[in-house]
Amino acid sequence: MEYGVFIGLLVFFIGIVTGLPLCWVFLASTLVSITLIQGSFSFMAGTFYHAIDNYVLMAIAFFIYAGNLIAESGISARLVRLSWALVGRVKGGVVDVGIVAATFMGALTGSSLPVIAALIPILVPGLEKLGYQRSYVTAVLCSSSFLGYLIPPSVPALIYCLVAQQSVAAVFLSTVIPGLILAGGYIIVNTFICHRYFKPSAEAPKLPSTLTETVKEIGASTWSALPALGCPFIVLVGIYGGVFTPNEAGAVAVLYTALVGFFMYREMTMKGFWTCSKTTVLTMGMLCFLVGFGTVFTRLLIREGIAELMTQFILSISDNKYAILLMMNILLLILGMFIDGIPILIIIVPLILPLVQKLDVNLVHLGAIIVVNVGLGVVTPPYAISIFLGTKLSNVSYEQLVPPMMIYLFMVGIPVLMLTTYIPALSTWLPTLILGKAAVGIP
Repeated sequence: MEYGVFIGLLVFFIGIVTGLPLCWVFLASTLVSITLIQGSFSFMAGTFYHAIDNYVLMAIAFFIYAGNLIAESGISARLVRLSWALVGRVKGGVVDVGIVAATFMGALTGSSLPVIAALIPILVPGLEKLGYQRSYVTAVLCSSSFLGYLIPPSVPALIYCLVAQQSVAAVFLSTVIPGLILAGGYIIVNTFICHRYFKPSAEAPKLPSTLTETVKEIGASTWSALPALGCPFIVLVGIYGGVFTPNEAGAVAVLYTALVGFFMYREMTMKGFWTCSKTTVLTMGMLCFLVGFGTVFTRLLIREGIAELMTQFILSISDNKYAILLMMNILLLILGMFIDGIPILIIIVPLILPLVQKLDVNLVHLGAIIVVNVGLGVVTPPYAISIFLGTKLSNVSYEQLVPPMMIYLFMVGIPVLMLTTYIPALSTWLPTLILGKAAVGIP
């Protein structure tokens, strides 16, 4: 490896540790490396342009926009009411409401932060009045937030498809079963541990007292939530039914959410709409710089032989497919503790593709593994974005929030990652069933 490339990687890791914006860290690392190896800068402009000249980025923008509109449109409150009607009677069921609502919200937003931002203000104060510790409810919601990465549409899955050139529909479907297993695991764990964080309150939850009333409440909440549930239904049926492309699906999601917020629930305001629009533009501006400069840096590393060196180094340790997948998971989990998921996808996926292709790992299956890994990074200390947002929104300390989150991470999150890694059928069966073997790359 060239001395200059080593210095560039050193600049990259120093930039991460010091907390500099990652797009500028990518650019600085590239400039330092090229300068020291006395290479040409001419490839940078073309590489940057081609990195962001991609239809998948448009789909990402639309889904981020739709996710931002969710909190302003009244959709999240209806989903919570429906979740309460469905699982409110189960032990710890009022906390399960958050998990079920996060699953529904994940299908709407495709991301983790909108799930936290929408549900914590709605659920935490109410459940605290019922006797649940504020820190525990926040921990459950933060832990459940990365369901937004697994229940399609998923922004990290779109980024993976952009980098690895895989079918969007296939990768979307590959994470559905792991996502449902994760949600079910969270509900089971909550059932067994919720009593530790609960002290009965005088303000008991208002549940229907008879079967008839229960059925009526489920019917009423379902009717109220039908417009909210229509968004994921239209998007997913449209994509998998061949009615429109992921780009068009994102645009439909934005239009549908805005119309529901303005004219059906009438909770959307022009101020809220403008705030969502501005936030989306700023987010996509950052994302384009991140994708562009990240691709430039990755292209330089590949050109200088880093991917091949990594492949040779790992194969020199072991040529066992399962051991290498375990090492890959450990690497991604460690990176996820310090770096946001999108930079990991941009820089790591191109570097490991030569290795996994030598191991004959299906790339749709690989997408599921990486998306689950990236999702775990959202909830893994010390620099998990969900933890920082959760502490800010619910006014609990970092030290209070982390211990219950670690229970869910080690009892559910990591086991689901291992299942996804070592049982390929969990991620390839559904895409194969719906799209056929060719779409999944199975001969």
